Amino acid sequence: MGITRQTNILRLAQENGRVDVDTLAQKFRVTVQTIRRDLGALCDSGVLMRTHGGAVLRSGVVNIGYEDRRSLNAQAKDKIAAMVAQKVPDAASVFLDIGTTAEAVARALLSHRDLMVVTNNLHVANILSMNTSTEVIVAGGTLRHADGGMVGDFTAEFMKNFKVDIAIISASALDGDGDLLDYDIREIRATRAVLASARRKFTVMDNAKLSRTAPVRVASLTEFDILFTDTQPNEAISQICADAQTDIRLPD
Repeated sequence: MGITRQTNILRLAQENGRVDVDTLAQKFRVTVQTIRRDLGALCDSGVLMRTHGGAVLRSGVVNIGYEDRRSLNAQAKDKIAAMVAQKVPDAASVFLDIGTTAEAVARALLSHRDLMVVTNNLHVANILSMNTSTEVIVAGGTLRHADGGMVGDFTAEFMKNFKVDIAIISASALDGDGDLLDYDIREIRATRAVLASARRKFTVMDNAKLSRTAPVRVASLTEFDILFTDTQPNEAISQICADAQTDIRLPD
């Protein structure tokens, strides 16, 4: 039973980004001590990382797999994407970056008219190809097979040609100091090139990103007009946003 329970705990962590000891104890009708032992075993195996009161998916210098990311917090990403779509007018120029949240935003934009979307994400391009009124411009560069992203110096140089109305940026993690973080410096160069000239800047991240870490700095949260997320950030991040006049948008 212990192995089956641990498998189910891992599945819940993959779906939600984190798990809570008390909630798991109630769900599986066992003691909190039993859950702590389960989490200890999962952390020892390297798939989870302990936090106060629970555990999160382990991350550090390597991102979790693309298919796992696609299923992780899928409902939250769809809610975030719906909020973003409401702030994007028809006939706007938009940048969408690499990642499964960007793909959720692309799906939410399918009913928009006359958009021009610049992207280095082949999945985003494929999604938006279904909207014949949207002009899709795909960056060249080196294909990252793991997630369909175009990365590298050529991609970054390509992005310097555009000054989009709205840059929509996802990230793998948010540091306690308010820095957006990711894993691949080749990807970050393209993102920074877009941010340097975009008229408005949105960042999108579900609650799992608020408790992860990654080694490469993308940008500061203070550079963005709006943070779209599904959970109220902690007091420190909320204060950073307030000081920088970065709006925080949450689902109704």
